[in-house]
Amino acid sequence: MDLIASSLMGAVQGLSEFLPISSSAHIVFTSNFYKIFKQVTIQQEHSTQEIFFDIMLHFGTLIAVLIYFRKEIWDICKALWQAIKTKNYGTTDAKLGLYIILGTIVTIILALPLEKFASHLVFHPAIVGGLLILTGGALFFSEYLSKKKDSKSTEINLIQALLIGLAQGVAVLPGLSRSGWTIAAGLFLGLDRQTAARYSFLLSVPIIMGASMVYPLVKIDMAEAAGYNWTSIIIGTIISGIVGYLCIKYFMKFISKFSLNIFGYYCVIMGVFTLIFFNIYR
Repeated sequence: MDLIASSLMGAVQGLSEFLPISSSAHIVFTSNFYKIFKQVTIQQEHSTQEIFFDIMLHFGTLIAVLIYFRKEIWDICKALWQAIKTKNYGTTDAKLGLYIILGTIVTIILALPLEKFASHLVFHPAIVGGLLILTGGALFFSEYLSKKKDSKSTEINLIQALLIGLAQGVAVLPGLSRSGWTIAAGLFLGLDRQTAARYSFLLSVPIIMGASMVYPLVKIDMAEAAGYNWTSIIIGTIISGIVGYLCIKYFMKFISKFSLNIFGYYCVIMGVFTLIFFNIYR
């Protein structure tokens, strides 16, 4: 892994984590395209350094969402702590915090059985391209249904939180965009555009935090980690965080005014291209 590759992967992760175009798919595509360009054999197993680098790229986007939503997250944490002490979850922020916890639990229950299959798909970019086409279809369908609803909610309820958690769990498969499927689920369930996007980003915090902190402690050999290319890892992580923050900032403005269909078209076109390309180059 060199500086060019790490910088490119960091930019791709930061851009695609919060846009509904599947960061995991784009990391798979970018990594494999780069290996083809460098005439490196596409292996059927990732090194621990590659896995750790991917975790760190997600950590960069975690920092981005924590900074952008720092006030909301602080208010939710305070309200949830107060609700635990008083056993009164009546406030909006306390309920939102509880819904994020429950939605995360549902995500984990669904994602864990799919994890092994998801990790296997990383080495099959053509299949990932096919799943990206499904993401495009989900975006089109959610926009279609959302336009048919006369009124849209600015507050989430328990059923909506659990169903969006399920959507996030399914999106463990590369190609099924986490933000795309959770926002689409929110629109499908009657949330307004900004509420669906805001909840999607807040719901990502516990999952990304757990993956980026638990995995290194459990899976990474610290003696082996001393030999990693830390310069490339750190630069990629920083770029991921900066690009991710800017992406959240402008996407929140975009989604309040414009349709997600543009991302749906992108997902379908990119999915078809990679499906054809990697079926030829295999």
